[in-house]
Amino acid sequence: MTNNIPKKKRIALPVILSGALVLSACSNNTLNHTEGHDMSTTGSHEQQKHMSASADPKFEVLTGNTFTLTAKESMLMLDNNTMKTAWTFNGTVPGPQLRVKQGETIQVKLNNELPEPVTIHWHGLPVPNHMDGIPGVTQNAVKPGESFTYQFTVDVPGTYWYHSHQDSVNQVDKGLYGSIVVEPKESRPVDHDYTIVLDEWMEDDSMAEMHNSTHSNADMSKMNHGHMNHGTDTNNTMMDMSKMSDAEMMPLMYTIFSANGRTGAAIKPVSVKEGDKVRIRLINAGYLSHKLHLPGHQFRIVSTDGQPIHNPPVINEQLLNIAPGERYDIEFVANHPGKWLLDEHSTFPGAKSLAIPIVYEGFEHASPQSDHAGEMPLVDITKYGEAAKSIFSLDDKYDWQYTLELGTDMKNGTFTINGKAFPDTPPLDVKEGDLVKVKLVNKSPEDIHPMHLHGHFFQVLSKNGKPVSGSPLIKDTLNILPGEEYVVAFKADNPGHWMFHCHDLGHASKGMVTEVKYDGFKLDFTVDPTVNNKPE
Repeated sequence: MTNNIPKKKRIALPVILSGALVLSACSNNTLNHTEGHDMSTTGSHEQQKHMSASADPKFEVLTGNTFTLTAKESMLMLDNNTMKTAWTFNGTVPGPQLRVKQGETIQVKLNNELPEPVTIHWHGLPVPNHMDGIPGVTQNAVKPGESFTYQFTVDVPGTYWYHSHQDSVNQVDKGLYGSIVVEPKESRPVDHDYTIVLDEWMEDDSMAEMHNSTHSNADMSKMNHGHMNHGTDTNNTMMDMSKMSDAEMMPLMYTIFSANGRTGAAIKPVSVKEGDKVRIRLINAGYLSHKLHLPGHQFRIVSTDGQPIHNPPVINEQLLNIAPGERYDIEFVANHPGKWLLDEHSTFPGAKSLAIPIVYEGFEHASPQSDHAGEMPLVDITKYGEAAKSIFSLDDKYDWQYTLELGTDMKNGTFTINGKAFPDTPPLDVKEGDLVKVKLVNKSPEDIHPMHLHGHFFQVLSKNGKPVSGSPLIKDTLNILPGEEYVVAFKADNPGHWMFHCHDLGHASKGMVTEVKYDGFKLDFTVDPTVNNKPE
């Protein structure tokens, strides 16, 4: 099976030099901390920089309704010894957070200073089709040296993110992403509001370069644990990766996990005081799912993909699994003073590099506390929260019912929908106002498929034949494990041509893409053949 593995360049810096380097591209590359009351006023409607009062540098939080994002190459310091050449928005990974008010119309000017065309897709936000940022589908990608202005109204509050959708398997992997938070007209006050964007990076990019240049897994059999920095004796143990599935291979290649562009001990802390109410917005911009544990505290999942959970109960000693493209907002009360680690509990080799300190005032120099002992169950989001009146039900009458079988074609090295790879996948044809029910079935033996629908939210109605028993579950990205079957429903209320694809972007680039196409919709642009539009 072939696989489109992106390239992330790595430079190992001597420790003696790393402290002397001053890189403006990394100066804001830390945990974003926003005091709850600080966001209640934004001043003028022009772009403003909102920085935390903390002494640690932060990536920018921009408020107002007019913004500029410049795509350019910069250097990223993951820790004191590891530097990467990254593609960035405004010089940081993640790019600036856009903090906007529900109901406002915003403008975002994209300047492209990279050597390749780029776009911006507003992941999860139901924008007009011509603002969705899909090259060759909703617009032409923005050529090097050129600009494009996105304008739309932000009607739905919540946690979202933005990223390039031009050759996204490579461009997002290089760092072209950031977060966007739409504040509700009536907000729930918290003392601290943090955003944490998760990602993964390669320790040794020569594997990807070899893989991409040969398009053959046979050459991957020459690589071994030692090359991947797993501590295995390179002279004794060889790993034949030609027999691996994509699901097995990716965690062995991406062994550096990051939170807001930092890894391991370089990850900046979440600072709290006893009694504080804390919100953490978790966004997964990477390829791998992350199982996170918050020790010492009970917490609630207050929203998923920006949409609220009805009466969420407290969670204790359970793992929150966040898949590529998903977002989860959690809240907790800081009632257990000390230094704790919000950390990864998967078996992936990179898991130990993802541990986010939660540090109480006065405990800055304490030893961190964590708990990796024993197995803990995953939160089942389909059973979480309290049932309430919902938009759809399994028994409703639908105008269209579709089944999408998600598969792995080992012979051809593609990922398929109903046995076809994009652009040969049949679309979901709809008319404006239609009610649509979709059954999603993961037929892949080992591969996980987080399916993302552009331009719409869908309600999850059932999992493996059993109706959702918790809160009404509204999402735009749904993680589907091998053998799982979900039924979802949405209303066709946003005319356009919309992508519906796996947000493991390697799977999308190898075919797991279809479209929702509205009858009679006309595109408002002409495809420019000189741009080399690459929608995935």
